[in-house]
Amino acid sequence: MHYDIVIVGGGAGGLELAARLGRKLGRRSGKERVLLIDRSSFHIWKPSLHEVAAGTLDVHQEGLSYSILGRSNHFSFLLGDLDSFDPVAKRLTLKPIVGEGGKVLVDERGVTFTWGVLAIGSGSNLFGTPGAEQAHLLERTEDAEAFHTRLLAAFMKASFSPEKTMSVAIVGGGATGVELSAELIEAHRELLDSIGGEQRFRLDIAIVEAAPRILGGLPEKISDQATVALERKGVRVHTGAKVVAVHADRLETSLGEVPADLIVWAAGVKAAATNADYGLETNRTNQFVVNDRLETSAPDVWALGDCAGAPWKDGQLIPARAQAAHQQASYLAKTLIARLGQRRVETPFVYRDFGSLVSLGENKGVGALMGGLGGPNFFVEGLIAKWAYTSLHLDHHRAILGTPKTVVLALARLLQQRVAGRLKLH
Repeated sequence: MHYDIVIVGGGAGGLELAARLGRKLGRRSGKERVLLIDRSSFHIWKPSLHEVAAGTLDVHQEGLSYSILGRSNHFSFLLGDLDSFDPVAKRLTLKPIVGEGGKVLVDERGVTFTWGVLAIGSGSNLFGTPGAEQAHLLERTEDAEAFHTRLLAAFMKASFSPEKTMSVAIVGGGATGVELSAELIEAHRELLDSIGGEQRFRLDIAIVEAAPRILGGLPEKISDQATVALERKGVRVHTGAKVVAVHADRLETSLGEVPADLIVWAAGVKAAATNADYGLETNRTNQFVVNDRLETSAPDVWALGDCAGAPWKDGQLIPARAQAAHQQASYLAKTLIARLGQRRVETPFVYRDFGSLVSLGENKGVGALMGGLGGPNFFVEGLIAKWAYTSLHLDHHRAILGTPKTVVLALARLLQQRVAGRLKLH
């Protein structure tokens, strides 16, 4: 198989890039020239995985089929997991697809390309912590679903236990850890509203953060607001507590032990170690080193999103955020369309930080919007911040579905919640 443009990874950036290119090239040539590859058959917006884990978002309603998205946006889709990547020969291979009992359903496949884009995301950084592999991760949809299954089992066990209590420890006070704790509180509240008084139990949640405050990469005002909001919900926030070891039933930290029935690791971001095997320059966190045009160390190969170590300001790298992947996808779409027309885009990529928003439950949030509104930082909180947070998700859907379909989808999900409830208990 050969395509002009091959995009590996269907996350926020990769999928938006494929959709933009496919629509630009049109119904006739888009599918013949643009190929998107992903190891999953459907797409979930990664910032919403904590909602899938808590059960406040149904993955079967939220998931969008890559094949259907490809049909409507005029690009081709291929299911597969990257095995090797040769930037010189401009060829990649995909691992065989294996079914039940280890039976090979699809053999190894090779794809050649004229221009390649790597958008394969990143994972968690365990920092070599003993026992950390026992903790739940939230890197993929499968991880979130696995945690949700364990959570429901733990809920059931606690509701019939003599102690009538269960505990969750979250390692990492970044956006994922903070938002997961808030969603778990919401899920527990929804559950208590649906069961009898004799089955009700207490949920103890602890966030363990090594830094002096949670949400360390965001303005201190947001951190303070989030801390107060979480503590009011009953979440215990332990800052300055480095995790020394992870055990099946507790965390061992520099400030003492934190008991837990379930442990989630949401600290640190690190790209896959296999990135170093693809013949491209990588940095210490395994990201592909790219220049200010998102070009890797090999000609005609670009990288975007969490897997790309792109320069920003004062020697920093562009942060691993969905808004960065969105902006990079827009830039690369223009770059690749120019290449197809035998032209070059000479202007570099410039990342604009529009601020940060953190969800703190169904109708609460905090955030800072950057630029022009009341000075460099315009702080928002409560329902306004939650609406702004939700709009980011809808904007991603608009980029891949278009405005009319996004409106219909949002309305359908709202009606479904009205009928079936917000919490998924199966």
